[in-house]
Amino acid sequence: MFTRKSPSTGSGSPEVTGFYDRDTGSIMYVAACPETKQAALIDVVLDFDPEAGRTRTDSAQEVLDFVKAQGLTVAWVLDTHPHADHMMASHWLTRQTGAPNAIGEKIREISALWRGIYHLPDAFDPDRDFDRLFAAGEQFSFGNVQVNVMLSPGHTLGSITYVMGDAAFVHDTLMHVDTGTSRADFPGGSSKDLWNSLQEILTLPDDTRLFVGHDYPPVKDRHDPAWEATVAEHKQRNPHLAGKTEAEFTKLRDDRDATLSLPDRMLFALQVNLRGGRLVPLEDDGHFYFKIPANKF
Repeated sequence: MFTRKSPSTGSGSPEVTGFYDRDTGSIMYVAACPETKQAALIDVVLDFDPEAGRTRTDSAQEVLDFVKAQGLTVAWVLDTHPHADHMMASHWLTRQTGAPNAIGEKIREISALWRGIYHLPDAFDPDRDFDRLFAAGEQFSFGNVQVNVMLSPGHTLGSITYVMGDAAFVHDTLMHVDTGTSRADFPGGSSKDLWNSLQEILTLPDDTRLFVGHDYPPVKDRHDPAWEATVAEHKQRNPHLAGKTEAEFTKLRDDRDATLSLPDRMLFALQVNLRGGRLVPLEDDGHFYFKIPANKF
């Protein structure tokens, strides 16, 4: 797996290691306090083969192997939102580490939306399936790293950003600085909300390291995955933001989103992610069965 490390810049600043999942273009993160060796795992992928309907834990295990090799202790298992492009390994990781799992509290509203889409009125109980549901402005910590929770809707109505000292995990808002921004056309998404979220993220100090959720190389002259750039770099170079008005951005984003197909894992993944990474309920023959809506998208 392609990895890259971003060093801590001092007390309260996490050392960040990103792991690139080529199947989904996702980046999984380990944010570690170098002084105490406490760590948070962020947006770790549960591998899934949509053709066979089979899950695996290879990627999540690789992250845990890194944690063990570095002598880290997992304090939190975090997700920024219920992902559409991949399944989250949250539940499996909590069982392996004993650490609590968490996501934003607006997953309750996202769950209500998707109950209707799946026609599963009794499905999804985030208060049961997550140990902590964060509200905007909440704070928590691991080791000497203080974490602030920022509500960043647009990609979903409940996406959150984790701000950790001079690092911020901005998930599916920004793409890498040479690419632009993320789509906002999923149910509950909004290009206007995404614009407002991006403007708030860009009020962070200029040297804040922004870590994005996805990359899809090759891009222009770049062939390797990339996921880190500063606030200042995004202000100056991001092609969807630099010099753009809100009206220009929302038109660009909406026009682009109208050309995009659904991720091939989306209708599978949401059934798992809205359960905190648990599979759908086991049926009486000892197997799991997904429910896929037809002709709704």
